[in-house]
Amino acid sequence: MSRAAYSVAIPEQLAGVARAHLLRRDRQEDLCFALWRPSTGRSRSTALIYKLVLPEEGERNVHGNASFEPAYFERAITEAAANGAGLALMHSHPRGRGWQGMSLDDVRAEQGYAGAVFGATRKPFVGLTIAGDTSWSGRFWVRTAPRTYARHNCATVRVVGNRLKVTYLDELAPPPVATAEQIRTVSAWGAEAQRDIARLRVGLIGSGSVGGLVGDAIARSGFEDMMLMDFDFIEIHNLDRLSYATRDDVGQLKVDVQATHLSARATAETFRVETVPCAVFEEEGFRAALDCDILFSCVDRPWGRYILNLIAYAHLIPVIDGGIAVRCNKHGKLAAADWKAHTATLGRPCLQCLGQFDPGLVQAEREGLLDDPTYISGLSNDHPLKMRENVFAFSMACASMQTLQMLALTLDPLGQPNPGAQLYHFVGNITEPPAFDHCHVECQFPSLVALGDDCGIQATGARKQFLGNDSGTVSCSEEVAEIQE
Repeated sequence: MSRAAYSVAIPEQLAGVARAHLLRRDRQEDLCFALWRPSTGRSRSTALIYKLVLPEEGERNVHGNASFEPAYFERAITEAAANGAGLALMHSHPRGRGWQGMSLDDVRAEQGYAGAVFGATRKPFVGLTIAGDTSWSGRFWVRTAPRTYARHNCATVRVVGNRLKVTYLDELAPPPVATAEQIRTVSAWGAEAQRDIARLRVGLIGSGSVGGLVGDAIARSGFEDMMLMDFDFIEIHNLDRLSYATRDDVGQLKVDVQATHLSARATAETFRVETVPCAVFEEEGFRAALDCDILFSCVDRPWGRYILNLIAYAHLIPVIDGGIAVRCNKHGKLAAADWKAHTATLGRPCLQCLGQFDPGLVQAEREGLLDDPTYISGLSNDHPLKMRENVFAFSMACASMQTLQMLALTLDPLGQPNPGAQLYHFVGNITEPPAFDHCHVECQFPSLVALGDDCGIQATGARKQFLGNDSGTVSCSEEVAEIQE
């Protein structure tokens, strides 16, 4: 991980309520407390703000600067402890712009309460500042010794919802310098927007045909930091679809070959790519995904999509998803080829409600049944698991739609970050009107927003593989290194 190990994420709607309270019309500073839940990646710890504790009458004083009464602090810390949550203090610098530093008074106020907060919650005290231009800055007060708490600045604070807005601390996430190769890219949306989006840590989940093309788009667009995740190896039948592979690459890990390919084609002055050769539903892959600011879902199995759906809502990391379905008629002729793209994030329907995975098949995959040829052969020909075959031309179209979904989310062109859920039918050349729905009323995922590690769902597990035995039946066992060898 190239950045500092701390960040903060705030749901867009909650950030709006905090902004309305903290940025006063009289331009005086103000404050409030908030509760947070942890999201623990492999290399990054994120505080997910999930509730505001606004002051009541007489609990804080506004006098140019702002201060709070002991009763307000006691009320907030008691609520945090009772809910097993962390405590954060938000305050405003209404005349500031961009990431805000701390005055000596700010430091004394936060550091002085860090011990009490840790003692009551066993979590670091988190400080947040909002500037007059609505930029956020954040820090963790981490216990380093008895009665000693050190400030660890966050590299980013993310506001997540219908759009993704990130404020960076330049010292930890330096703004990139546009290169000569990026002139046309930067001219499309401007240098300021490029400096922001190029610093996002992008996770690519799945290095198949669509993932390969999305990776090229991200690397060539000047993004600096990528994570590639896929446990699969290149086989000869992949070569009609993998944009980054040749015959010489057969037998190698997809992520290793793709990383070499992207490093040679990236236009950023400094390009970092991390490879994670496992599945997102394995604990290691899940935690690696939590280090990212945005994720591309290029998987075609239900368990992976279920995990990514959970991450989008519980951990506040938007997921750009898509899919391709191909069907032939009984004469072997192409009857349908459809592809879609959408973004799973707060305020939009989740992948389950969009029909991108069947929750009933998640457990089947956990048990290894989806790798059992007898199970698959028993499914109907129009079953989604039999309609996921793909060709390069269809992959290009789907990858393009997913890339554009990401750009809309991050660039917010003319205040329009949501192109809706998109669906195209190749046979008939029909583009469906975009859908702007919400989750079904019975969907569980909106209730998990910003709960992170505390959401109460143990979704990860070991990857399984079916092996035929001497009797001709199929047995299920955990996949280990010896099996691969």
